Amino acid sequence: MDWLDALRRLRDARTPAVIVTLAIVRGHAPRNGGAKMVVAPDTVFGTVGGGNLEQTAIDRARELLAAGSAEPELLTLKLSDKATTEYGVQCCGGEVTLMLEPVRVVPSVAVFGMGHVGLELARILARQELELHLVDSRAEMLAPSRLGVPGVSGVLADAVADVRVHHEPVPEAGLAELPPGAHVLIMTHDHLEDLAITDSALRRDRLGSIGLIGSKSKWVRFTAKLTELGHDEADLGRVTTPIGIPEVAGKAPATIAVSVAARILQLIEEAA
Repeated sequence: MDWLDALRRLRDARTPAVIVTLAIVRGHAPRNGGAKMVVAPDTVFGTVGGGNLEQTAIDRARELLAAGSAEPELLTLKLSDKATTEYGVQCCGGEVTLMLEPVRVVPSVAVFGMGHVGLELARILARQELELHLVDSRAEMLAPSRLGVPGVSGVLADAVADVRVHHEPVPEAGLAELPPGAHVLIMTHDHLEDLAITDSALRRDRLGSIGLIGSKSKWVRFTAKLTELGHDEADLGRVTTPIGIPEVAGKAPATIAVSVAARILQLIEEAA
């Protein structure tokens, strides 16, 4: 399989990987400069020459994956019978420098409710490298005349995120569209919708986080309702409310959006 096809499949499956490129070749080596392979946690596609050279690169790539590293690095190896290696001897006589480039999974964030705060949040998050889902039960809140067109006009004119707009008359149905690890932000115009989305989100084990906008008194009422619906203390502990970071205070929609966006970016980095 071509390395580009392999990388595309891994990205579609939301599997992190490392691209290993034979960047510099001095003297003799098993492959010419530019050879590539893609290393995933459990699979490898392509080859940069086999033997100790390749296995050392695979091991280092998987160390980067385990650490969640985002920074590329260079790895220089001598292909000499005098070089001490863990996986045998390659005595081609040359020296190679490999570039290892981590390709992290694109984070996914879903905003349920495109009111004043949701719109401001979309404005901020659309400028991040994300898969951004915007969900509302009201079609007019998602109209291009209000949101604009991603990368073209309006609030989303300078979007770099992969923005996906969902009109869901039953908004909790939008959870089915989300990939594993998605961060869910619940801020609709209707507390009953908020409750239904929260209930459905808690029945999904593979979400990255669940954030609910609202006051302490709202959460007290939600706690009672969610307990009646069968959720235990551990389930309720998965919900963060109010959302955002305490260092950014204020009730203006744009201020709340900044606070929430900052916390989501923290969560994304922690997850990586």
